Amino acid sequence: MTTSPEQIIPFRIEVPEERLTDLKARLADTRWPSELPGVGWDRGVPVGYLRELAEYWRTTHDWRAAEAELNAHPQFTTEIDGQNVHFLHVRSAEPEAVPLLLLHGWPGGVTDFLDVIGPLTGPGAHGGDPRDAFHLVIPSLPGFGFSTPLAGPGMNASRMGAVFLELMTRLGYARFAVQGYDTGGWVGPAIGALSPDRVLGVHLNAMITFPYGDEDTLDLSEADQRRWDRMQSFNDGYLQCNGKRPQTVAYGLTDSPVGQLAWMVEKFQEYSMPEEGLPEEALDRDRMLTCVSLYWLTGTAASAAQIYYEEMSASTWGDDPTDQDPATGSWEGPDGAWPSGGRGVPTGVLLSAHDVTVRRWAERDHDIVRWTDAGEGGHFLSMERPDLLVGDVRAFFRDLR
Repeated sequence: MTTSPEQIIPFRIEVPEERLTDLKARLADTRWPSELPGVGWDRGVPVGYLRELAEYWRTTHDWRAAEAELNAHPQFTTEIDGQNVHFLHVRSAEPEAVPLLLLHGWPGGVTDFLDVIGPLTGPGAHGGDPRDAFHLVIPSLPGFGFSTPLAGPGMNASRMGAVFLELMTRLGYARFAVQGYDTGGWVGPAIGALSPDRVLGVHLNAMITFPYGDEDTLDLSEADQRRWDRMQSFNDGYLQCNGKRPQTVAYGLTDSPVGQLAWMVEKFQEYSMPEEGLPEEALDRDRMLTCVSLYWLTGTAASAAQIYYEEMSASTWGDDPTDQDPATGSWEGPDGAWPSGGRGVPTGVLLSAHDVTVRRWAERDHDIVRWTDAGEGGHFLSMERPDLLVGDVRAFFRDLR
């Protein structure tokens, strides 16, 4: 039987048992490093904490239960521009529901949104107004999870945006809304720049902003100055590794599940709130391990990191940092091309207590029509504070429907 490349194929996650057996064996045989006394999290994930977490992963975390939770939602794959794309497609029972594309970040995946699917598709059953319902399309970004293998170099935010525009076309959605964070915060605005007539609006948390020159950092508000100061002191070790040598880093992560666990859990701890606490104070332990398992079982440490290389190292289109690329709607930022949403797409920003988004720079690059400074929560709002994210998404798109 010949399969058309435009065919949408039903998909179920069914990890072979031997992969789970191999994972447990590797965890049991981990070669643990030494550690300086009394340094805590300052120099990375403490050995004592990671040993206990790895043992929980080996003996207690139930991948089959996580797999069943994911398989409870309709999943599909399709090929677009040579790229295999995996996605959840959860339709609302409400006749006036608006299509909403949910875009995850790194370290993350479709698992990020499991707690918001019910409230967004069926608000009436979750204390909301049925008129705020959405049909949800939740893709694995190219190179992440089951959207593999990566089609090749050049899969930057704009190209991902073009892939998802075609995905929404294949699903019959002429006009739709977008929500994203982190990497999704690059891809979402890129979609708006590529096709502003089709995008109802773009809602972002963990939005990324940069100055174009020293003059952009003058006379900032007190709040924006604090965020700019935090951005400059940001621990960007993972960003530099992913953005400049993603393949080299991936060998250790692909061969060692504890390496993959440490690489990701450091970010879960550092980016969640409270910043000084353990990640389990903000994030469900099993949800974190399901996300780590997804990276490990799909072997996507290298391919998921490529988006950083494309945006930070492979961009060569402009030398003037104030020039916008007319083909992609991207700006040349200090470390590469960072997508803007253009001026024609209504954009809403939900700012958590962890975010470093500078409002002046966001308003320079985007058509900001809603700005919510939540003052709480961290980077992973869909997992940390799903109620907060759902409420702001509903409110933002209510006026745009």
